[in-house]
Amino acid sequence: MPTVAPLDLQGHVVAAHFLGDIPFFAAAAGTIHRLDGGEKVTEAHQGLLTCIRDPFSPTLITGGEDGKVFRIGKDGVAALMAEAPRKWISVVAGGPQNAVAYAYGKSSFVRQNDGTVKEFPEERSVEGLAFAGKGLRIAAARYNGVSLHWIGTNAPPVDLEWKGAHTGVTFSPDGRFLVTAMQENALHGWKLDGKSGENRHMRMTGYPAKVKSLSWSPKGKWLASSGAPAAIVWPFSSKDGPMGKAPLELGTRANIMVTQVAFHPAEEVLAIGFVDGMILGVRIADAKEALLRRPGKGAITGLSWSAGGKLLAFSSEAGDCGVIDISA
Repeated sequence: MPTVAPLDLQGHVVAAHFLGDIPFFAAAAGTIHRLDGGEKVTEAHQGLLTCIRDPFSPTLITGGEDGKVFRIGKDGVAALMAEAPRKWISVVAGGPQNAVAYAYGKSSFVRQNDGTVKEFPEERSVEGLAFAGKGLRIAAARYNGVSLHWIGTNAPPVDLEWKGAHTGVTFSPDGRFLVTAMQENALHGWKLDGKSGENRHMRMTGYPAKVKSLSWSPKGKWLASSGAPAAIVWPFSSKDGPMGKAPLELGTRANIMVTQVAFHPAEEVLAIGFVDGMILGVRIADAKEALLRRPGKGAITGLSWSAGGKLLAFSSEAGDCGVIDISA
């Protein structure tokens, strides 16, 4: 068994992330805890709703019930990025050139590095945001599809339509695919060919529960997902992605649901967190499993690898968090 450094926090912990080799744990109460030569605490929100790792910078981005959006650095200092009084901000994203996106109601907003904020109204409420890897382009998931906006121009959005409520969104690392999580226990994808009207659909169905966690493998060949009693891992290496292909099912446990998935930063190894607090590591090549943590008090709510891939941080809805040393 790898060694585990436990951390017991009060109440629900929303997420666990690494900035470098420093683990951060975001509590629903609004505090951000980091293990950096002992436990240190940042008072951020009056009620925290979301905390993500910015894929474009070594910072976290948080949103809360107080209508505030913060960027938090390795030193724990929280810089206020935006404020919308009396609004709940549960959707945020980090983009190139220090851009930050957030949403409430029927609009998404992008704050650029110079402080200017651009609003992108939708016909329905925005449930998920993601920046493309290249160029300042943002995807807003909503009812009946996704809107793609270019930040720097006034061009009309590209609408990717598919009936139903889309609750989360992610671009593949190479930008060729866009995938949404849906309200109806499914994923939906589009192959982005760049030519108007040629974005092809991909349906990924058969989940017994809603998909709340998605993770791309380091080179984007695989997309892992929660929402079943195994991690459902779709192949994206061919030009048409998973169309016509069956997914891998990794870490299967009878009737015990996967709640979080996180690919290793360099290798095709997947960390899988379950509703009973157990964590498995599974290698894609041969489906070999390693027990990383025995069942705990609460469902796993966050999984994150350190930059070097030797440490894995986890959080749970019961507040029992920790860091697993894989190298041990």
